[in-house]
Amino acid sequence: MGNSLSCCLSPNVCPKLGRRRGSAEPDCESEVYESEVYKAAAGNAVAVAPAAATVEPAELDFAGGEGYHLQHISDREMPEDLALEPNPSDHPRASTIFLSKSQTDVREKRKSNHLNHVSPGQLTKKYSSCSTIFLDDSTVSQPNLRTTVKCMTLAIYYHIKNRDADRSLDIFDERLHPLTREKIPEEYFEHDPEHKFIYRFVHTLFSAAQLTAECAVVTLVYLERLLTYAEIDLCPTNWKRIVLGAILLASKVWDDRAVWNVDYCQILKDVTVEDMNEMERHFLELLQFNINVPFSVYAKYYFDLRSLADDNNLNVLFTPLSKERAQNLEAISRLCDDEYKDVCRAAMRRSFSADHFIGIRRSNAILS
Repeated sequence: MGNSLSCCLSPNVCPKLGRRRGSAEPDCESEVYESEVYKAAAGNAVAVAPAAATVEPAELDFAGGEGYHLQHISDREMPEDLALEPNPSDHPRASTIFLSKSQTDVREKRKSNHLNHVSPGQLTKKYSSCSTIFLDDSTVSQPNLRTTVKCMTLAIYYHIKNRDADRSLDIFDERLHPLTREKIPEEYFEHDPEHKFIYRFVHTLFSAAQLTAECAVVTLVYLERLLTYAEIDLCPTNWKRIVLGAILLASKVWDDRAVWNVDYCQILKDVTVEDMNEMERHFLELLQFNINVPFSVYAKYYFDLRSLADDNNLNVLFTPLSKERAQNLEAISRLCDDEYKDVCRAAMRRSFSADHFIGIRRSNAILS
């Protein structure tokens, strides 16, 4: 009754890890949690039942190799709160921001045409039938460069036009870091740029640097990721530098032949290499160095750009599907499938190497 010791733990519970072990796992070190309260009454010591001790699970000790796990880079890049608020540039099921911003103008245009009884006129878009299939020359693996760049710049236009506020950062402010030595009037930053002006700026960069259409899709992914991560808006004062930073980063990540910062200085004559380096460094820091673009996210942006082109009646050349084009499409599809299989095999080899490395670490820890 007096000096009795009582343990608050179950024999199958590890106090270090705070979890129940199986029969095959080794027993934890013996630790006794002791709490006794005594009350004196009539000269006799009465022992009160010990209070339940709170066991805090300790962190895993990787020194001995237990629970050693190599975390993939995509796991580290995904924030924990993304399940609550999916980011469209990270989550394949979240709707893109540019498409939702464009729907306001699309609904207003359709409503205006309906109220004013505007006739759609002659249909310029060709539709498939039972005898003929009309396709354009753009696929998700090989998009058309001109159409993709035009749709991407249209998405930027809607970002600027239907922005929520004018939140910005000094590194992207063109008034503080001009792209040209010419004097720019203040009225230039008070009006939203037109779509053709944005397209001319982006098309010049893509043409001079010889960038691919896939790079345009990745550019839009990085742009929306920056806007959501840094909580800023595209506005007349910063859109050029933000788009330039997104193109610069996308060309280095996506294309095999990277375009150096000094090459962009050859295109934009008045921009220094130091300015480009500083802007790229800030861009990466604001992205939290999350430059991973899953294929599901890439495909979502590609098809949303096609929907944007369809809503805004962009001229897309549709031609009948011939036997030769069908064979070419089948060959491209087979090639992409083979490349995907090669990527999967390489991933399996990397996984096997990682498991082998973990096994060596555990063996060395046991021997030591």
